[in-house]
Amino acid sequence: MSLIELIAGVEAHEATLTVFNADPEITDELRAHFADRNIRVAEDQTAAGPEGFAVLARDGEFVTAVPVGELLPGSDEPGTAEGGETEAGARGDGETADRGDGETTDRGDGETVGQRVGGPVLDHLDETMFTSYSRADMVAASREIEDRAWRVGDGELHAGFQTLDVLTGETDTYDILGGKDRLDVHAYAADEGEAPDVEHYTVHVGETAEIRETWFVAYDGGGYDDAKCALLAEERAPGEFYGFWSYDPETVDYIIDYLTDRYGGSEQTDDGGATV
Repeated sequence: MSLIELIAGVEAHEATLTVFNADPEITDELRAHFADRNIRVAEDQTAAGPEGFAVLARDGEFVTAVPVGELLPGSDEPGTAEGGETEAGARGDGETADRGDGETTDRGDGETVGQRVGGPVLDHLDETMFTSYSRADMVAASREIEDRAWRVGDGELHAGFQTLDVLTGETDTYDILGGKDRLDVHAYAADEGEAPDVEHYTVHVGETAEIRETWFVAYDGGGYDDAKCALLAEERAPGEFYGFWSYDPETVDYIIDYLTDRYGGSEQTDDGGATV
Protein backbone atom coordinates (compact mmCIF):
# COMPACT_ATOMS: atom_id res chain seq x y z
CA MET A 1 0.00 0.00 0.00
CA SER A 2 1.51 3.33 -1.08
CA LEU A 3 1.49 6.49 1.04
CA ILE A 4 -1.34 7.99 -1.00
CA GLU A 5 -3.33 4.75 -0.73
CA LEU A 6 -2.82 4.82 3.03
CA ILE A 7 -4.25 8.35 3.22
CA ALA A 8 -7.26 7.27 1.16
CA GLY A 9 -7.82 4.26 3.43
CA VAL A 10 -7.90 6.41 6.57
CA GLU A 11 -10.13 8.96 4.85
CA ALA A 12 -12.66 6.27 3.97
CA HIS A 13 -13.21 5.45 7.66
CA GLU A 14 -15.04 8.64 8.57
CA ALA A 15 -16.12 8.96 12.20
CA THR A 16 -19.58 10.20 13.22
CA LEU A 17 -20.24 12.46 16.19
CA THR A 18 -23.95 12.43 17.05
CA VAL A 19 -25.09 15.28 19.28
CA PHE A 20 -28.12 14.42 21.44
CA ASN A 21 -30.61 16.75 23.12
CA ALA A 22 -28.76 19.98 22.38
CA ASP A 23 -29.69 23.28 20.76
CA PRO A 24 -29.14 23.39 16.97
CA GLU A 25 -26.71 26.27 17.50
CA ILE A 26 -24.43 23.96 19.52
CA THR A 27 -24.45 21.34 16.77
CA ASP A 28 -23.59 24.02 14.20
CA GLU A 29 -20.74 25.21 16.40
CA LEU A 30 -19.37 21.69 16.64
CA ARG A 31 -19.61 21.27 12.86
CA ALA A 32 -17.59 24.44 12.44
CA HIS A 33 -15.03 23.36 15.02
CA PHE A 34 -14.47 19.94 13.42
CA ALA A 35 -14.77 21.24 9.83
CA ASP A 36 -11.17 20.35 8.99
CA ARG A 37 -11.41 16.86 10.47
CA ASN A 38 -12.73 13.63 9.03
CA ILE A 39 -15.71 13.69 11.41
CA ARG A 40 -19.35 13.98 10.37
CA VAL A 41 -21.47 15.79 12.96
CA ALA A 42 -25.14 14.75 13.21
CA GLU A 43 -27.89 15.60 15.67
CA ASP A 44 -30.70 13.65 17.34
CA GLN A 45 -33.22 13.88 20.18
CA THR A 46 -34.17 11.23 22.73
CA ALA A 47 -37.43 10.93 24.65
CA ALA A 48 -35.48 10.69 27.91
CA GLY A 49 -31.91 11.04 29.01
CA PRO A 50 -29.34 13.72 29.76
CA GLU A 51 -29.18 17.02 27.96
CA GLY A 52 -26.35 17.92 25.64
CA PHE A 53 -24.16 14.87 25.15
CA ALA A 54 -22.35 13.50 22.13
CA VAL A 55 -21.56 9.95 21.01
CA LEU A 56 -18.59 9.18 18.78
CA ALA A 57 -18.82 6.13 16.50
CA ARG A 58 -16.49 4.77 13.85
CA ASP A 59 -17.30 2.05 11.34
CA GLY A 60 -20.63 1.58 13.14
CA GLU A 61 -19.00 0.89 16.50
CA PHE A 62 -19.23 2.96 19.69
CA VAL A 63 -16.02 4.81 20.59
CA THR A 64 -16.86 7.23 23.40
CA ALA A 65 -19.52 9.55 24.83
CA VAL A 66 -18.89 12.99 26.28
CA PRO A 67 -20.84 16.09 27.40
CA VAL A 68 -20.90 18.61 24.56
CA GLY A 69 -19.54 21.24 26.94
CA GLU A 70 -16.20 19.44 26.95
CA LEU A 71 -15.96 19.85 23.18
CA LEU A 72 -16.59 23.58 22.93
CA PRO A 73 -14.11 26.45 23.30
CA GLY A 74 -14.19 28.27 26.63
CA SER A 75 -16.35 25.65 28.35
CA ASP A 76 -16.72 25.62 32.12
CA GLU A 77 -18.06 22.06 32.11
CA PRO A 78 -16.43 19.53 34.47
CA GLY A 79 -13.41 17.84 32.91
CA THR A 80 -12.06 20.99 31.29
CA ALA A 81 -9.58 23.46 32.64
CA GLU A 82 -9.72 27.20 32.23
CA GLY A 83 -9.92 28.18 28.57
CA GLY A 84 -11.19 24.77 27.47
CA GLU A 85 -8.00 22.85 28.11
CA THR A 86 -8.61 19.20 28.85
CA GLU A 87 -7.18 17.89 32.09
CA ALA A 88 -5.45 14.97 30.44
CA GLY A 89 -3.69 17.17 27.88
CA ALA A 90 -4.12 17.10 24.14
CA ARG A 91 -2.70 13.76 23.09
CA GLY A 92 -4.17 11.52 25.73
CA ASP A 93 -0.74 10.84 27.20
CA GLY A 94 -0.77 13.72 29.69
CA GLU A 95 2.06 15.36 27.79
CA THR A 96 2.34 18.72 26.09
CA ALA A 97 4.87 19.39 23.39
CA ASP A 98 7.26 21.36 25.55
CA ARG A 99 10.32 22.19 23.47
CA GLY A 100 12.48 22.74 26.55
CA ASP A 101 12.20 26.52 26.32
CA GLY A 102 8.99 26.80 28.32
CA GLU A 103 6.77 26.97 25.23
CA THR A 104 4.25 24.54 23.86
CA THR A 105 4.13 23.66 20.19
CA ASP A 106 1.44 25.25 18.04
CA ARG A 107 -0.39 22.67 15.91
CA GLY A 108 -1.01 25.26 13.23
CA ASP A 109 -4.73 25.78 13.86
CA GLY A 110 -4.45 28.44 16.53
CA GLU A 111 -4.30 26.02 19.46
CA THR A 112 -1.29 24.78 21.33
CA VAL A 113 -0.95 21.08 21.85
CA GLY A 114 -1.60 21.49 25.56
CA GLN A 115 -4.82 23.44 24.89
CA ARG A 116 -6.57 21.46 22.16
CA VAL A 117 -10.30 22.01 22.21
CA GLY A 118 -12.18 18.83 21.32
CA GLY A 119 -9.54 16.57 22.82
CA PRO A 120 -12.12 14.23 24.43
CA VAL A 121 -13.12 13.22 20.88
CA LEU A 122 -9.84 13.54 19.01
CA ASP A 123 -7.89 11.60 21.64
CA HIS A 124 -10.00 8.52 20.88
CA LEU A 125 -9.03 8.48 17.21
CA ASP A 126 -5.72 6.78 16.46
CA GLU A 127 -5.77 8.46 13.06
CA THR A 128 -7.12 12.01 13.12
CA MET A 129 -7.92 13.21 9.60
CA PHE A 130 -7.51 16.82 8.57
CA THR A 131 -8.78 18.19 5.28
CA SER A 132 -7.33 21.62 4.56
CA TYR A 133 -3.93 22.31 6.09
CA SER A 134 -1.78 25.06 4.59
CA ARG A 135 2.00 24.88 4.34
CA ALA A 136 2.26 26.88 7.56
CA ASP A 137 -0.04 24.37 9.28
CA MET A 138 2.07 21.48 8.02
CA VAL A 139 5.29 23.07 9.27
CA ALA A 140 3.77 23.62 12.72
CA ALA A 141 2.46 20.04 12.83
CA SER A 142 5.83 18.66 11.74
CA ARG A 143 7.60 20.57 14.49
CA GLU A 144 5.66 18.71 17.18
CA ILE A 145 6.90 15.34 15.95
CA GLU A 146 10.45 16.66 15.50
CA ASP A 147 10.30 18.03 19.05
CA ARG A 148 9.22 14.66 20.42
CA ALA A 149 12.09 12.91 18.63
CA TRP A 150 14.51 15.50 20.02
CA ARG A 151 13.25 15.08 23.58
CA VAL A 152 13.41 11.28 23.52
CA GLY A 153 16.74 11.46 21.69
CA ASP A 154 16.69 7.88 20.45
CA GLY A 155 15.30 5.87 17.53
CA GLU A 156 14.54 6.91 13.96
CA LEU A 157 12.97 10.03 12.46
CA HIS A 158 11.82 9.96 8.82
CA ALA A 159 10.67 13.12 7.03
CA GLY A 160 9.58 13.89 3.47
CA PHE A 161 10.24 17.32 1.95
CA GLN A 162 8.74 16.85 -1.54
CA THR A 163 11.79 18.32 -3.36
CA LEU A 164 15.48 18.94 -2.70
CA ASP A 165 14.81 22.68 -2.90
CA VAL A 166 12.50 22.45 0.12
CA LEU A 167 14.92 20.22 2.01
CA THR A 168 17.73 22.74 1.51
CA GLY A 169 15.81 25.24 3.63
CA GLU A 170 15.62 22.73 6.50
CA THR A 171 19.22 21.52 6.43
CA ASP A 172 20.31 23.33 9.59
CA THR A 173 17.32 22.04 11.57
CA TYR A 174 17.87 18.46 10.48
CA ASP A 175 21.61 18.58 11.05
CA ILE A 176 20.83 19.54 14.65
CA LEU A 177 18.32 16.70 14.98
CA GLY A 178 20.76 14.25 13.40
CA GLY A 179 23.45 15.41 15.81
CA LYS A 180 21.77 13.46 18.61
CA ASP A 181 24.01 10.47 19.17
CA ARG A 182 21.23 7.86 19.22
CA LEU A 183 18.77 9.52 16.79
CA ASP A 184 18.96 8.23 13.22
CA VAL A 185 17.47 10.85 10.87
CA HIS A 186 16.34 10.24 7.27
CA ALA A 187 15.08 12.84 4.77
CA TYR A 188 13.27 12.09 1.51
CA ALA A 189 12.91 14.34 -1.54
CA ALA A 190 12.37 14.26 -5.29
CA ASP A 191 15.35 15.20 -7.46
CA GLU A 192 14.31 18.79 -8.09
CA GLY A 193 16.84 21.43 -7.13
CA GLU A 194 20.37 21.23 -5.83
CA ALA A 195 21.15 18.65 -3.19
CA PRO A 196 22.11 20.23 0.16
CA ASP A 197 25.33 19.54 2.00
CA VAL A 198 24.46 17.32 4.96
CA GLU A 199 26.49 16.15 7.93
CA HIS A 200 24.35 14.24 10.40
CA TYR A 201 21.45 12.74 8.47
CA THR A 202 20.77 10.65 5.37
CA VAL A 203 19.05 11.97 2.25
CA HIS A 204 17.01 9.58 0.10
CA VAL A 205 16.22 10.82 -3.40
CA GLY A 206 13.00 9.25 -4.67
CA GLU A 207 12.03 9.33 -8.33
CA THR A 208 8.31 8.77 -7.70
CA ALA A 209 5.24 11.00 -7.76
CA GLU A 210 4.32 10.14 -4.18
CA ILE A 211 7.53 11.67 -2.80
CA ARG A 212 6.82 14.90 -4.68
CA GLU A 213 3.13 14.95 -3.73
CA THR A 214 3.25 13.94 -0.05
CA TRP A 215 4.52 15.51 3.16
CA PHE A 216 5.32 13.20 6.04
CA VAL A 217 7.13 13.04 9.36
CA ALA A 218 7.27 9.75 11.27
CA TYR A 219 9.04 8.94 14.53
CA ASP A 220 9.50 5.35 15.72
CA GLY A 221 9.41 6.25 19.42
CA GLY A 222 12.95 5.18 20.25
CA GLY A 223 11.73 1.86 21.64
CA TYR A 224 8.56 3.25 23.28
CA ASP A 225 5.23 2.55 21.59
CA ASP A 226 3.64 5.47 23.45
CA ALA A 227 6.12 7.86 21.82
CA LYS A 228 5.41 6.74 18.24
CA CYS A 229 3.71 9.32 16.04
CA ALA A 230 3.35 10.24 12.40
CA LEU A 231 1.96 12.91 10.14
CA LEU A 232 1.13 12.04 6.52
CA ALA A 233 -0.55 14.30 3.96
CA GLU A 234 -1.07 14.63 0.22
CA GLU A 235 -0.94 17.99 -1.57
CA ARG A 236 -4.16 17.80 -3.59
CA ALA A 237 -4.12 21.46 -4.63
CA PRO A 238 -1.26 23.97 -4.54
CA GLY A 239 -0.54 24.65 -0.86
CA GLU A 240 -3.49 22.56 0.39
CA PHE A 241 -2.77 19.32 2.24
CA TYR A 242 -5.12 16.46 3.10
CA GLY A 243 -4.01 13.75 5.47
CA PHE A 244 -3.86 12.50 9.04
CA TRP A 245 -2.05 12.40 12.38
CA SER A 246 -1.49 9.00 13.94
CA TYR A 247 -0.35 7.81 17.35
CA ASP A 248 -1.16 4.19 16.51
CA PRO A 249 2.06 2.13 16.74
CA GLU A 250 1.08 -0.21 13.90
CA THR A 251 0.36 2.68 11.53
CA VAL A 252 3.62 4.43 12.41
CA ASP A 253 5.57 1.18 11.96
CA TYR A 254 3.92 0.61 8.57
CA ILE A 255 4.90 4.07 7.31
CA ILE A 256 8.52 3.71 8.41
CA ASP A 257 8.81 0.14 7.09
CA TYR A 258 7.34 1.22 3.76
CA LEU A 259 9.77 4.14 3.42
CA THR A 260 12.74 1.96 4.36
CA ASP A 261 11.80 -0.84 1.95
CA ARG A 262 10.82 1.46 -0.93
CA TYR A 263 13.44 4.20 -0.69
CA GLY A 264 16.14 2.96 1.66
CA GLY A 265 18.51 2.26 -1.23
CA SER A 266 18.23 5.75 -2.74
CA GLU A 267 20.80 7.83 -0.91
CA GLN A 268 22.69 11.01 -1.62
CA THR A 269 26.37 10.36 -2.26
CA ASP A 270 29.32 12.38 -0.96
CA ASP A 271 29.60 14.32 -4.25
CA GLY A 272 25.97 15.51 -4.00
CA GLY A 273 24.66 12.98 -6.49
CA ALA A 274 22.27 10.15 -5.75
CA THR A 275 22.27 6.39 -5.95
CA VAL A 276 19.03 4.58 -6.76
